[in-house]
Amino acid sequence: MTAPAPRRSRITAVTSGKGGVGKTFVAANLAAALARLGQKVLVLDADLGLANLDVVLNLFPKITLHDVFTGRHALQEAILPAPGGFSVLLAGSGMVEYSRMTPEVREQLQKVIDEVAPRYDRVLLDTGAGISDVVLYTVSLADDVLVVATPEPTSLTDAYATIKVLATTQGRREIQLLVNQVRRPGEGRSVRAQLQQVLDRYVSPSLETGVRLTLVGEVPADGAVREAVQRRQLLLQSQPGALASQAVVAAATRLLDMEST
Repeated sequence: MTAPAPRRSRITAVTSGKGGVGKTFVAANLAAALARLGQKVLVLDADLGLANLDVVLNLFPKITLHDVFTGRHALQEAILPAPGGFSVLLAGSGMVEYSRMTPEVREQLQKVIDEVAPRYDRVLLDTGAGISDVVLYTVSLADDVLVVATPEPTSLTDAYATIKVLATTQGRREIQLLVNQVRRPGEGRSVRAQLQQVLDRYVSPSLETGVRLTLVGEVPADGAVREAVQRRQLLLQSQPGALASQAVVAAATRLLDMEST
């Protein structure tokens, strides 16, 4: 009788075309929502040069990914429990040596992800913003890509550029989208439709299979979000009844539903 294959988590890269769209806020609160829905979740701060997940969660790590990469500490020592019932693996901020994807960083990151993957139901990679080689390599390690955007024109332009690069360089044909800071119900659907239209016109014709955007959710502009961020608290814990909290839980539920069908 053969032994069952080891469990491997679903790895989702949470990324964005530009900074300031709430990507890390989404990653942290989405992790809390998935944990609430019964998932064993790890968030890996993969923004290796400008890490700020520790700030969002009000954590003060003594051991970071940098210590694991340099061999000073074992991986397990760097994994911390976070508020919200999930685990985190934090990167030290301001690490200039990680602003470029060297072969050494590539190898270390791959090794860390391979090691944590069997231990969790879901690993969220909170990547940097944009399309640097560090971000693109990190995204390449994921099963799924969740692009966070806002309805602002600059955010949409950068989200389109990111999706185009992922489609043409990584062969991504299914991209998930979460629209943050929407001003009215249904604005997320409108944003998805706009982006899909541009992709259909300018990207998909050059590919054998077209790119399909799936809207995972829309999170309303909500004063409770600013309060939670300023207090370094998870919104799902500090104000679980807030409209933005409910929207994140709905997005987490949608993610799980998409994977079960």
